[in-house]
Amino acid sequence: MAFKDIEDTPIKWADHEDIAIKLFERFGAEFTESKIYRIRFTKLIEWVLEIPNFVAKREDCTEAHLEQIQAKWVYEWRYETK
Repeated sequence: MAFKDIEDTPIKWADHEDIAIKLFERFGAEFTESKIYRIRFTKLIEWVLEIPNFVAKREDCTEAHLEQIQAKWVYEWRYETK
């Protein structure tokens, strides 16, 4: 049995950690903790929608999803830049 490549796995709004990892891969250490928390939600939504294999709809996004994405992104930034 072959395993499905992780890069092919569909990503949805509730996949906060996966989204955060993809955002860190895209922007690297360029976005510090303070910058991540100052990103406008409208911009964050656009960036998430651009992630390959992101399959959810814009209208399914909630403020809680965006807050969790920011928190996980900060965690990823802290982990990768320590």
